[in-house]
Amino acid sequence: MSHSDDKPQGDTTPVETAHPAGNAQSGTTAFGVGHIMRRWKRDDMIKKGSVVLRGVALLFSLLAFLIMASNKHGDWKNFDKYEEYRYLLAIAILSTLYTAAQVALQVREISTGKRLFDHRISTVVGFIGDQVLSYFLMSSASAAVPLTNRMRQAADNIFTDTSTAAIAMAFLAFLMLAFSALISGYKLSTQSYI
Repeated sequence: MSHSDDKPQGDTTPVETAHPAGNAQSGTTAFGVGHIMRRWKRDDMIKKGSVVLRGVALLFSLLAFLIMASNKHGDWKNFDKYEEYRYLLAIAILSTLYTAAQVALQVREISTGKRLFDHRISTVVGFIGDQVLSYFLMSSASAAVPLTNRMRQAADNIFTDTSTAAIAMAFLAFLMLAFSALISGYKLSTQSYI
């Protein structure tokens, strides 16, 4: 017994027709204007995030450099008598120079919209530079920690406190450059080689 009101057998779900330009109202197409706008916003956020991370790394590197360079309190309390502290100072100087140059280049690129160097070259240099200097910062901080701990066991004074502050700033600079290296790696992996 069949009624004329009964639904026909089989799949009767309504089928939406696809427009060639995609869903223009919501911008949810995979290759439409909405996708391009989201990508531009993401790229802009990545550029600004990279500048902020390198700017903070510059601040911490500069602080590590200044704190260690001013750590002279006479007799055995001079940083330059210890190889580990000289190493930390040298790496803090290199990190300060590198991050200052990178921040200056990125700020110039954002403000003028023009690149000083080819995009691929600057991305590779940024990726390698971030990784190398973050490794050096961690290495120098790790070399200075055991010396500072031994000194603190004998005498806890302004010299060891200043050394600890410089080590902490170098470690924070390492963290910022490590995160910046992640962003540089992302930029390197998403750039077009065509």
